[in-house]
Formats: sequence, structure tokens, C-alpha cells
Amino acid sequence: MNLQRSMILLPLSATLALGQSTSHSGRQATQDQPESLAKRLYQQVLAHPSVGIPYGENLKIYAPYLSKALRQKMDTAVACSRDFYRRYPVDPNRPEKPPFAWLELGTFTGGDDEDEFHTFQIVGAEPAKDGSVEVQLRLTWGIPPEKPWFSGVALVIRQENRRNVVDDVIYMKVREGDTDWHLTQALSSGCNGGHWVGNPDAK
Repeated sequence: MNLQRSMILLPLSATLALGQSTSHSGRQATQDQPESLAKRLYQQVLAHPSVGIPYGENLKIYAPYLSKALRQKMDTAVACSRDFYRRYPVDPNRPEKPPFAWLELGTFTGGDDEDEFHTFQIVGAEPAKDGSVEVQLRLTWGIPPEKPWFSGVALVIRQENRRNVVDDVIYMKVREGDTDWHLTQALSSGCNGGHWVGNPDAK
């Protein structure tokens, strides 16, 4: 009797285990979709705004979402800023802002530190020829009772070690005549690797 019961329960146990494994894999796959990654990231952006290059606690929050290549570009930009300060020590009599394009840039929004980012909406996702996926988002700005205004960004998401990560952020043009701008462009502006070379386009 016990043997028969064991023979019946064994396939049932295997089925339950397989079902749990499949369910877990399904949840993991859903969480790892580009749109789901974008949603989770921007929930963090709302709770923990990031201006400039993330550091400290913000870096701990955002690092898992970023590709190794993007984190390396951020580290190189920091090295470049240190090289700038070695060349041009801070003068308290001339409190000019350093000419880093990323200094007051909303890392994932494109706004500056005086703007108020309120909500986001995922508009869609498009595969690119290089295998990455661009997830487009619509951002809502403005401090009530002012009329809100909107901007667009796109996350460049690619596979790294079998999971999706953000490899770049594209800030969509706002006005006619503008061009889209990339986070990676801001990080490298004025730099040659970790060395400051100046930005001839800076005003």
C-alpha cells in the first residue's frame, strides 16, 4: 500500500516541482523584458532622482540596471573630471561651474536639477539592427499649478550575461531643429578617455 502511494505521489511531486520551476522562470522572464526593466528603473528614478553621475547610495540603486560598458563610461567621465580639477584648481573668487555636460543632467530624464519630474509612461519598444531594443518613454514635468510639459527619452537595452541592462539613454529632441542627445555623449564631452581636453563647442 505504501509502495503504491509512493508511486502515485512521485509523479505528482515532480509535476508540482516542475510547475513551480516553470512559474518562477516565467516570472523571471517577465521581469526581464525590456519594458518591465524600464518600468522598474523609472520607479526608482521617481523615488531617487539622479542628477549627474550616480554615486553613493544612488549608485547602489542604479548599478544593477546598467551595462558594464555604461558603468565604465561613467567611471571614465569621473576620471576626466578629476583631471580637469588637477589642471584648473577651484578658485573661490571665480565660482564658475565646471564645463562637464553631465554635471546637472538628469541621468535618466535629460532635465536639469531645477526641473520637477512627476510621472512616466512607456510608449513602446522597437528592436534595433544591432540586437538592442529601444524602449521609448514619455515623461511629465512641471511644478503645480503650472501647466505640465512633456519630454521623451529612450532606453537602449541589450543583453549582458543573459539579462537585459541599460546601455545608453537617448534624450529626444524637444524643439524643431534640435537633435537627439545621448547620455554617452554627455559623459565623453570634453574628454579623451580619462583626460580633459576641453570642449570647443562649450559656451
